[in-house]
Amino acid sequence: MAHIIDEPTRSLRRFGAAPSRGTPTLLCFPHAGGSASFFAPLAHALAPDVTVLAAQYPGRQDRVAEPCLDAIGPLTDLMYHATRAMAPRPLVLFGHSMGAIVAYEVARRLELDGGPQPTRLIVSARGAPGRRRNGRPRWDKDDELFEEMRSLGGTDVGVLDDPDLTELLLPMIRADFKAHEEYRPVPGATVSVPITAFLGEEDPTTSVEDVREWDRHTPSGFDLRLFRGGHFYLNPPPRAVVAALTGIVLGHNAD
Repeated sequence: MAHIIDEPTRSLRRFGAAPSRGTPTLLCFPHAGGSASFFAPLAHALAPDVTVLAAQYPGRQDRVAEPCLDAIGPLTDLMYHATRAMAPRPLVLFGHSMGAIVAYEVARRLELDGGPQPTRLIVSARGAPGRRRNGRPRWDKDDELFEEMRSLGGTDVGVLDDPDLTELLLPMIRADFKAHEEYRPVPGATVSVPITAFLGEEDPTTSVEDVREWDRHTPSGFDLRLFRGGHFYLNPPPRAVVAALTGIVLGHNAD
């Protein structure tokens, strides 16, 4: 069961019991077309050592009646305010695919405007800002969007083949892909925290070369970790991923 933990913005979900005092937090941002529930298996795998909070953007699941946000800027604003309202705990930001860009921009905003400072930024399955993949589907071409989602395997095929469900999902999918497609980073921008990149070895969307470019966006150190699997190597979360995340969030290495 997901618990809403920030009533002012309704943008953060917690899976499982409330954490003990001082338990570190992994704040997760989902991929285009994704939602907070994508991180539920990871939350259960990391409990009780790490508390997982997940972003729930407007226009999906329990926020389906709200208008979607179709640009990274408004998503960053929303998640910045949600993060500022969090209880003070050790914090690591984790973003998967499009979520890596949102996490990066939230980290920048926290440094510029104040708020809880993360100890590390983890970017997953996404090249560095400014690196654009050839063949990315256009946000206004429904057939291209659904073909992309089928090929990556992040959505149940039965959902994509159900006209009623796809009609419900389309506004969210279009908005997310539009935000991702039209995002342009601030030239030369960096974050002061170390960056770790996670990547599935068989990810068809992202190259190791593109991921290594994240090194240019921090002066504090960068490392890359490869895992078995494709773009959605996270689900179900492999032991190696759980070990790596536990080590990073708790402040020691886990290879």
